[in-house]
Amino acid sequence: MATAAQPKIPVVLHGIEGRYATALYTAASKKNVLDAVEAELTKIGTVIEKDAALQTFMETPIIDRSAKKEGVAKILANGRYSELTSNFFQVLAENGRLDQTRKVVASFKELMTAHRGEVKVVVTSAKELESRVQRQLQDILKNSNLLEKSQKLILTTKVDPNIIGGLVIEAGGKTIDLSVSSKVAKLERLLKEAI
Repeated sequence: MATAAQPKIPVVLHGIEGRYATALYTAASKKNVLDAVEAELTKIGTVIEKDAALQTFMETPIIDRSAKKEGVAKILANGRYSELTSNFFQVLAENGRLDQTRKVVASFKELMTAHRGEVKVVVTSAKELESRVQRQLQDILKNSNLLEKSQKLILTTKVDPNIIGGLVIEAGGKTIDLSVSSKVAKLERLLKEAI
């Protein structure tokens, strides 16, 4: 008997949240409902972020698993979620892993970002970058060797006055530190070594 091919996992994730997210990704991929599950997880994540009582319910180890399982069933019934998503949260409740929900949601989003061929690039500067500079930076990064030609750049900017000037670019686990503060720290270290 031939078995169905396993879906290709776009990125390997570690930790408990990585295992659960990967299992959900595999199941959703087999049923061809990745986008729907991602939308449902985003919705659930938003609900959890906005509701402090729900956060406490999900993350408190004092509440027993059967009560959590019942509570999750009620919450999911109100939101009209798919069978796959509902079953997934039942498994989290049974295994006492509801406290990992936010991390699992973030990990699933990471899998989906990789699945779509997107690469998140975070650029930190000392002050807000003008839109013209952001466009130039985006063009330079697209043509750099940080990305493969098939990948799509998702640029996010942050402001951190502590870097004094320059930029810090983070992409795909790589960091390029072109900040003034790192150059000053390096110079300071060299001067101390010389003395």
